[in-house]
Amino acid sequence: MSLSILFVGGTGQISLPCVAEAVRAGHSVAVFNRGQRDAALPEGVRVIQGDMKDQAAYAKLGDERFDVVCQFMVFTPAEMQQDIATFAGKTKHYVFISSASVYEKPARHYVITEKTPAVNPYWPYSQAKIACEELLAASTNLPWTIVRPSHTVRTGLPTMTSEGDVLPRRMLEGRPVFVAGDGATPWTLTRSEDFAVPFVRLLGQSQTLGEIYHITGDKAFTWDQIYRAIGRGLGVEPRIVHVPTDTLVRYKPDWIGPLVGDKSWSALFDNSKVKAVAGDFTCETDLDKILSEPIAHLKKRLAAGKPPEGEMDALIDRICAEQAGLGV
Repeated sequence: MSLSILFVGGTGQISLPCVAEAVRAGHSVAVFNRGQRDAALPEGVRVIQGDMKDQAAYAKLGDERFDVVCQFMVFTPAEMQQDIATFAGKTKHYVFISSASVYEKPARHYVITEKTPAVNPYWPYSQAKIACEELLAASTNLPWTIVRPSHTVRTGLPTMTSEGDVLPRRMLEGRPVFVAGDGATPWTLTRSEDFAVPFVRLLGQSQTLGEIYHITGDKAFTWDQIYRAIGRGLGVEPRIVHVPTDTLVRYKPDWIGPLVGDKSWSALFDNSKVKAVAGDFTCETDLDKILSEPIAHLKKRLAAGKPPEGEMDALIDRICAEQAGLGV
């Protein structure tokens, strides 16, 4: 059955492959965004350029009565309230992209399921996503599904504290990089193209209404393995310095969110709930292949210009030097 689907976003890290998969599945697809990303949308996709902050213009989207609305760009309760006002009574299926970072860490069971509590006292980003989920669940006349991606990669490299391209530049320069803890914590990475297949299969399915799903790979990798794979992709051996999470947070307090609230804990997921609806799906398990697309994008960015030396470099140098000096 062909559906009319609106993607709010549609050109981002996760959403662009989902748009392509929806087109391949035979759906009629439109994307709404500001048109600021240079992304090649599939042929036939209708582009609606606009800004969610323009409330009058945004409200008109509801009047088009899309079968499915896939919301990738809501991050705050105020934005969720706007979406409820815009789409309640005007779509058959509203799909909110939340985050697996909402799950309680450390999890009470070694495998995370959708029954794992959504509690994160450390990260405002996750707290806002939880508040959005609660508003959506309390709404009326808006049939909803919540999808929680975990660490999904396409153009950007996975790093522990959002160092961005500074981290691979340092690897290429032979300078140290830090990993929180002992580097042996299992972490799940999922390619966006692998996420897209089961995601699109959920759309328009009545049994998904009022349900929450995460979509991830079934295999995890340690952070040392991830950083060494990045190094292999760059042709270098990274100089990894292990630093306790509590120590890192003392250097930079706002790292408490991405570390204590997320990446310093083991993240293994049970995907049986989504597979029961979307059918079995496979995600790439070869770490070098998972990172091949992000590294290809990285090399293009570095060819255009490396990120300049800055405060982050000075902080990383200080942390690594002081950690390496312990016990000497």
